[in-house]
Amino acid sequence: MKKDDLVKLGIDEALAAKAAEAFAEELRGYIPKARFDEVNEAKKLLEKADAAGLQAQLAKLQEESKKAKEHYDAELKNLQLGSAVDKALLTAKAKNLKAVKALLELDKLQMEGDTVKGLEDQLKNLMTGADTKFLFAESQAMMKGFVPGETKDGTPSADKPATLAESLKAFYTPKA
Repeated sequence: MKKDDLVKLGIDEALAAKAAEAFAEELRGYIPKARFDEVNEAKKLLEKADAAGLQAQLAKLQEESKKAKEHYDAELKNLQLGSAVDKALLTAKAKNLKAVKALLELDKLQMEGDTVKGLEDQLKNLMTGADTKFLFAESQAMMKGFVPGETKDGTPSADKPATLAESLKAFYTPKA
């Protein structure tokens, strides 16, 4: 209150001056009501805008996280499928993994636990196909080493020496 307001209320002028000074001293740290209302309204608007902005940002981050998880899951599935196909090709004794993989229809294969559904049929077709069976190693040994004294069918000959030592002995022994 101001001094004039106190005088109108019937307080003498000296006392009104003292009271006005006390009021002024008391109100020195306060801001005017109009300024308080203005700042308070601005704060409320910012809180609403921040909440809406944060909600939008949260939704965006959740969508990005979902996409990243889907991408990760797809990559993991591809890695598992590729590893399982490689293992199956090695088991089937494929000579060149890249070449055989190029002939497989990988988009038709699906992982079911530790097995690959549809791979066995495709491998069987490749292993038996006249134009693709050369890509796989045969189960029997390709070449066999020379054994002295053995005939073409693998049986030892009775009239020929079986070892190198016997061959040398027979060569250097004079014939009667």
